[in-house]
Amino acid sequence: MPSKTKLAAVAATVAVLLPLSACGGNPTTAGSSGGSSTIAIGSANFPENELLAEMYAQALEAKGVTVQRHLNIGARERYLAALKDGSINMVPEYNGALLAALSKGGVVPKDINTADEVNQALKKVLPAGTEILQSSPAEDKDTLSVMPKTAAKYHLKAIPDLKPVAGKLVLGGPPEFAKRYQGVVGLKSVYGVVFKDFKPLDVGGPLTKAALTKGDIDVANIFSTDPAIRTDHFVVLADPKNLFGAQNVTPVIAKSKASSKVVSAINAVSAALTTKSLTKYLTEVQVDKKDPASVAKEFLDANNLD
Repeated sequence: MPSKTKLAAVAATVAVLLPLSACGGNPTTAGSSGGSSTIAIGSANFPENELLAEMYAQALEAKGVTVQRHLNIGARERYLAALKDGSINMVPEYNGALLAALSKGGVVPKDINTADEVNQALKKVLPAGTEILQSSPAEDKDTLSVMPKTAAKYHLKAIPDLKPVAGKLVLGGPPEFAKRYQGVVGLKSVYGVVFKDFKPLDVGGPLTKAALTKGDIDVANIFSTDPAIRTDHFVVLADPKNLFGAQNVTPVIAKSKASSKVVSAINAVSAALTTKSLTKYLTEVQVDKKDPASVAKEFLDANNLD
């Protein structure tokens, strides 16, 4: 995206997708993105992105904007298709991952490393009719993580250390990780790492983490803000060649919905978030089992955004 090959793939995806109401959206609001003063906010299918969407939604509602929620839509390919066809108008994204997804071959161009460099390149490849808003200091990267005993057994500190032993190990993660450049494809081409097998699980969620702790997989794709890294003592392998790149939280919005009031409210949320605070609030959702809506309100209260 927006290469012809990728656009064709997205078009094919749209043709076979279920309605948003079948993928976690509120049945009372799914479908149309509403009138000109209504914003339909979507999210990917993992807790952090749903929490971010709720933060942005509540901040907009605090400013009198009517919001429809379509949370837990699915993987990037699916929610970008929904953004393109107008089913949703905004989604929290991660700038580096989005740039890779929209770039030819799924590869971020060379010499693009900082958030500003990523965003400048991203503006050139965004789907027509969309724009990015202010990037947050908060960043969440993909990682390859292992259990301490695995790290000790194979002397693993960084991804290159996997190369001589990956043929003995099973990698687990979301199904789409197997086909993405910032995934199995890039691990092979950038690091020469080829695993014994790949086990499709979920997006940095309970299935992946449980499989890692139980030994059903040896290496897991887990997000860097996941509280399980601390609570379960996972070892995050360094990424010296920056395969996963900058991953700042960056909202993408339909230009038709980007009024000054909307942009101001969304940018205020992004500016207030940090990697540390995002990890804290995500811990409340995933470890303390608090409702994401109440955690989002806690964040807004703490930052005078309500």
